[in-house]
Amino acid sequence: MRKSLLNPILTFGVLIIIIISFSFVGNTIESYFPAQKPEEISSIPIGETVVSGMKVVDSNKIRKVPILYHYSYLNGLFEEKKYLQILNGVLTGSLETPLLKIAGSHISPQGTAQGFEGPGFISVEDEQLVVKPPGTFVWGYKAGYTIGVKKKDGIEIKEGGISGETVKVVSISEINNETIPNDYVDSETVKKWYNNSDEGDVINLDYSLVNFNDGRNMVSPEKIQIFFGNTTLTYMRNYPSGSPVMAYMGPHKEKTIASSAESIGSYPEYGDAVRGYNAMSFSKAWNGTIVPPDSSSHGKLNVYFEGVYDPNATGNYAVHGVCPAARSIRNAIGAAGLPTPSGIKWDHLAIAYGVSPTGDVSVHNNKNYPIKILMWTSGSGAGTVVYTKIVKLS
Repeated sequence: MRKSLLNPILTFGVLIIIIISFSFVGNTIESYFPAQKPEEISSIPIGETVVSGMKVVDSNKIRKVPILYHYSYLNGLFEEKKYLQILNGVLTGSLETPLLKIAGSHISPQGTAQGFEGPGFISVEDEQLVVKPPGTFVWGYKAGYTIGVKKKDGIEIKEGGISGETVKVVSISEINNETIPNDYVDSETVKKWYNNSDEGDVINLDYSLVNFNDGRNMVSPEKIQIFFGNTTLTYMRNYPSGSPVMAYMGPHKEKTIASSAESIGSYPEYGDAVRGYNAMSFSKAWNGTIVPPDSSSHGKLNVYFEGVYDPNATGNYAVHGVCPAARSIRNAIGAAGLPTPSGIKWDHLAIAYGVSPTGDVSVHNNKNYPIKILMWTSGSGAGTVVYTKIVKLS
């Protein structure tokens, strides 16, 4: 009886010793090999933008280890509900390293991004693959991505700038809205550019977002709407290349920190109706402009201004009515403690002849928070009043 009881106990003890030995050997062997790098298991490059639900781990790249040396990994695979891998490990004798050991925050046991809203990005933190959720504000800068290079008999279309990859060559006769990107310029504009440019000249056809404040990678044109929405894409269409673009805003507060109002008055020799129209156009060009910290922005370029006859101006025409609007934004900007906008003077005639009210005027934000410019008008003609508010985003 004693012998029959002793045998199972000895057998069990031997098994325990064997398991502990295998575990010790496994850990010893593993210590001689460098740990698997997080970027080795990522299904997309580090720094790429992702949203919740996207697959971010390539399971096929996860290193497998002998089951005898790492029996404890079974528990991790059970936690990750990877039952197929457990069965396969038992049959083959090797196990996939549990994802919990090499992936961290905002990555599910199944290798998908989870637990956040908005556009996050893939990163490495404490030697683990992680997804970083977006901050309250995410901004980048509009930059040319798809370009057209004038050739003798057509346009060479390249992606990634002048040193990028050639996508195709479009002959002069084939230039239309089907053969070239037309989110920013239509085929007629491209044809005019072609006829008035020299061989080797470049035109921007589509734009990316680069140099994000949180360090994420460039976002190419076809992904901007997917990750940041149509509002961001519309904003980009309105502003010139190089402009800062607030791609994402989470829950935040808005507080008016300065305001100003300026009446345009009557100068019938320059046409009060046209002056009122130009003042309104100025306000439209700047209304809604967001300037992040340590950035500068021009106004919208797709706003029309009407020239007025003026014998003192170059070419005998000037855009009158923009000076009162410029004084309104200048005064509000100054009251908010921001630098005087470039292109605007501290004179009654706030904008010099020949200066574009949008392309040659820019607002710089030297604060540590984003600002938003709100502009609108009331009345018409000589009775037009231009209002400006500077709003702090926090």
